[in-house]
Amino acid sequence: MSMLIAIDGPAASGKGTLARRLARHFNVPHLDTGLLYRATAAGLLQQGVRLDDVERAVAVARGLALTDFDDDQLRGREMGEAASIVAAIPEVRAALIDAQRRFASRPEGAIIDGRDIGTVICPDAPVKIFVTASPETRAQRRALELAGRGEKVDFAALLADISKRDERDSSRSSAPLKVAPDAITLDTTALGIEEAFAAALQIVSGRAAR
Repeated sequence: MSMLIAIDGPAASGKGTLARRLARHFNVPHLDTGLLYRATAAGLLQQGVRLDDVERAVAVARGLALTDFDDDQLRGREMGEAASIVAAIPEVRAALIDAQRRFASRPEGAIIDGRDIGTVICPDAPVKIFVTASPETRAQRRALELAGRGEKVDFAALLADISKRDERDSSRSSAPLKVAPDAITLDTTALGIEEAFAAALQIVSGRAAR
């Protein structure tokens, strides 16, 4: 039986880590949709184009493959901020919807994480998890991630970026970040990776038993 799990949440909440762990556990494909917007932003920057150039942004988005990404290039703090700007463009989100839905319709199932998976991309997903954590916890996690890659870390700036991205993602006119009515919220503020994974497995098994 195929499995479709939609995982949403704000930046650095741990949703990507959980999605990857669940995908390995259930042996199904995983798509980090945030990388689509980061790759779109990277394409614009490489071309020397403004991030709010709608026509060029849509062209880049439509030309993306879904799996061929350079994670190291796309995971930096600056690219995250750039991606948040690009993701607020309704035309870019529309250009990427079909590709994401095709991925979700794979016969073997899929696990997809992002900001609008349970509300827009896969509103009929049988399992929806909204992963969250306090802004301070998320900034600390991002700081550790960046430090691990050898990047300079400014915690105050990271926390400010988190707050700015939360505001932009939640207030944008197209597919704002919000909890789907039938999603289960998983607060990972006080949870380690293994504890969060165990909690997510419990949510999945509980929904599957219905």
